[in-house]
Amino acid sequence: MTEALQGLSGGFAAALTMTNLFWVIFGVVAGTTIGVLPGLGTPATIAILLPLSVNLEPATALIMMAGIYYGSKYGGSTTSILLNIPGEDASVVTAIDGYQMAKQGRAGPALGIAAIGSFVAGTVGLLGLTFLAPAVADLAVIFGPPEYTALMAVGLSMVVLLAGRSQIKAIIAGLGGFLLSTIGIDLFSGSTRFTMERIELANGVEFVALCIGLFAIAEVMVNVEAKTGRSLFQVPGRVRDLFPKRRDLVESAGAIGQGSIVGFFVGALPGAGSTVASFVSYTLAKRLSRHPEKYGKGSIAGVAAPEAANNSATAGSFVPLLTLGIPGSASTAIMLGALFVYGLQPGPRFFTENPDVVWPIIASMYIGNVVLVLLNLPMIPVFASILRIPYHILYPGIIVISVVGVYSLNTSLFDVWLLVIFGLLGYVMRKADFPTAPMVLAFVLGPLFERSLRRSLVISQGDPDIFVTRPWAVAFLVLAVLIFVVPALLRRRERAEPEPAPGEPSPNTPSQQEGEDADATDVVLDEKHEQ
Repeated sequence: MTEALQGLSGGFAAALTMTNLFWVIFGVVAGTTIGVLPGLGTPATIAILLPLSVNLEPATALIMMAGIYYGSKYGGSTTSILLNIPGEDASVVTAIDGYQMAKQGRAGPALGIAAIGSFVAGTVGLLGLTFLAPAVADLAVIFGPPEYTALMAVGLSMVVLLAGRSQIKAIIAGLGGFLLSTIGIDLFSGSTRFTMERIELANGVEFVALCIGLFAIAEVMVNVEAKTGRSLFQVPGRVRDLFPKRRDLVESAGAIGQGSIVGFFVGALPGAGSTVASFVSYTLAKRLSRHPEKYGKGSIAGVAAPEAANNSATAGSFVPLLTLGIPGSASTAIMLGALFVYGLQPGPRFFTENPDVVWPIIASMYIGNVVLVLLNLPMIPVFASILRIPYHILYPGIIVISVVGVYSLNTSLFDVWLLVIFGLLGYVMRKADFPTAPMVLAFVLGPLFERSLRRSLVISQGDPDIFVTRPWAVAFLVLAVLIFVVPALLRRRERAEPEPAPGEPSPNTPSQQEGEDADATDVVLDEKHEQ
């Protein structure tokens, strides 16, 4: 720990020079802007700006790239909450409750808790990167294909926790997402699957087109059908009502803490990424909540958990990059390439052999984290004012942003048609009360699950016993079964409970009355506080 503190102090001395400080600010501002705009993406932006780093020092170049990387995580929540348009892959989960809060006139508190949760979790993740990187790297090495297969099975089993009123519909939506994830070239055989002889589908279905179609386009279609001419949102007139209150912070504290820890360790696993971390954190927060029925309907903890995991996973993803030379995402893969350009080889001794590169990068992330929260919190009233725009004006803007964002990915009209198709699919799912989150979760985890499963079977020469002879794999598989089975058993138990006789109080009546009294007390306290 002493060596880490000494290295970090030297890193701050290097990061606070005028040159490095400029690139820190440039990176986080550019990253935030990229996160707000759907389509361009963090990896593409880092790649575009890579030529700028040729004439920079290695530490300075990596400082800029890291700023873009975690800055985009902050910005991605903005359009997710305001317009139901995920600006960044990992912001899909934030849209579930964040957009519902915006429709309830609470966009300001949602944006505020996203920024606060991101700052706290980012700091926790950086502390983990500073002091736990070697130990976590050793844990990541233990994870082979069988362990990853079992871990992805845990993630896929969580579709039942993302269910609304019907687990069957959630499972059907999850299977649909899993099938969509199989489209494209099979990496093991090189043959194409389910592409219908369309070369555009060789690399699979575009994730951004899927998400924006299911969320943004479907939302617009539902609102158009409702013939809404004015804005659906109520924006408070007072600035203080646009920020989270003490009750919001208390309600979100547990979700932020859990998301910070889960996000760091999931992010440290190569290939998992912040998208997986945000889904895992959200479903875990819902499972542990005393009021799981509020999730999906505007729970502020449902915003805090994925945003915390998202930003903590960003710091976690630097653990395998710096200590093992294994990138955990497309963005860190580009950073790994930049390290190779400078003749640097990440590995177990990278911290001791290149302290002049490692510690300034980590120190700059602490600085950038502070810059981001100072940048985003004052902008909440500006962002929230977007919701005052009447919907007959906002509709075309949402459509244009969505189409331009999807088209800019590959400059392909085919992706725009995919956007339309998934928009129609999302509309039908909304009307039929099918949850869309399980489809997105299965779509993300499907390729990871298939790849690790097939690698495991190649290692074992087709023997499935490899999954029951390795302790971690067995533990994860048991957990997956429990996650899948226990909710069904609990619901069956609830249905089997006899109804009370006429005139007898229900067993839940006292707790319900207590909840009503508590809600009434909160309202009275809020009114006194405002007076």
